[in-house]
Amino acid sequence: MRDEIAREILRLHEESYGKGAGRAHAFVGEDFVVAVLDELELLPNEKFLLDHGKHETVIQVRSQYQQAIQATFRAAVERATGRTVVGFASTTSMDEPRFAAEIFKLE
Repeated sequence: MRDEIAREILRLHEESYGKGAGRAHAFVGEDFVVAVLDELELLPNEKFLLDHGKHETVIQVRSQYQQAIQATFRAAVERATGRTVVGFASTTSMDEPRFAAEIFKLE
């Protein structure tokens, strides 16, 4: 199940952002799933913004985007676990090494 979730979250991330990550990991607990995208790849506009000191802008845009498309990510976790996702949180670190974490609260 962990590998399935990791692969699916990475695939969805690549499709929605146009870039992916070097590796994806999933951790499944009793009531939570955490998917981590390690070695996060950036879009050219994100690289430009980072080069100009706009880390918070990139983080903010990614956070807003994740909230907007969360239903797609929730559905992938629900398919893999057979459980309903009742909460979702997403965070991205633009500091090296770059990574993103998607957290799912299960019913």
